[in-house]
Amino acid sequence: MRLIFAGTPEFAVPILEAVAAEHEIAAVLTQPDRPKGRALRLEPTPVKAAAARLGLPVLQPARLRDSDILQALDGLRARAIVVVAYGKILPPPVLELTPAGCVNVHPSLLPKYRGPAPIQRAIAAGETVTGVSIMKLDEGMDTGPVYKQAEVPIGPDETSGELAGRLNKVAAGLLLEVLREIEEGTAKPAPQPAEGTIAEKIEKEETEIDWSRTAKQIHDLVRALNPAPGAFTTFQRGRLKVWRTQMYADGPTGTAGEIVSVEPALLVATGSGHLRLLELQPENKKRMPAADFVRGYSPAVGTKLGGD
Repeated sequence: MRLIFAGTPEFAVPILEAVAAEHEIAAVLTQPDRPKGRALRLEPTPVKAAAARLGLPVLQPARLRDSDILQALDGLRARAIVVVAYGKILPPPVLELTPAGCVNVHPSLLPKYRGPAPIQRAIAAGETVTGVSIMKLDEGMDTGPVYKQAEVPIGPDETSGELAGRLNKVAAGLLLEVLREIEEGTAKPAPQPAEGTIAEKIEKEETEIDWSRTAKQIHDLVRALNPAPGAFTTFQRGRLKVWRTQMYADGPTGTAGEIVSVEPALLVATGSGHLRLLELQPENKKRMPAADFVRGYSPAVGTKLGGD
């Protein structure tokens, strides 16, 4: 089946590869190159780089509503547009461009966690199960009818990055099933309930650890924000990112945010329970195991994190 693939981040790459192995990709639609690093050099999106490896033509319009890009897309005569984290809302002319419309991969069990941050929000909320939905886009935010869904368990210490790496593999297989049904004319998407939950984008103020929350809530936040943007606290007037933690059943008494042990484990008291800090990143430094942080920065028992 002749398709257009629209996607941008690393999450979409395995799905592009799977679709390209079974279908004809007329073009890959992805976001424009963005400046990165200290030198601000333009870098291609992960999907653009993958498309180049696969020898697929790439389109990177700044605006999808422009008549020239709409004409270019229409001229590809695709049966459907596959959308995987493209990064922008598709306007009605694009939604209606192909006979089968836009088939979207969404990493949640819709109608839960509609919106831009479903993986992070599910982990931050302490969910133990999430999943993948293959749905047809409409003008709402992930409100279109659903073709298929698959449940995926969330590990108690799993990060957003780790979960995304499993979800996109499940999504690739599920999407291929849906595309076969579309090609055969047997696909029957079911309408979603009107009510659902929204997974809003993570805001900067949400990334600071509030040590008065429970150990479980903080642990889930740290997992949710790994690999980006990262949860942080403060230590010696500098920002300290916390990348990995572990629930700790019994620890010395302390107030919320207080370091209660440094050996053999770096333990911090919370509003309820204790957390063992496993991987940290002081300001302007690389990530390091907590043991290296203890050796290099000599945090003292009784020091308060987040109090600067």
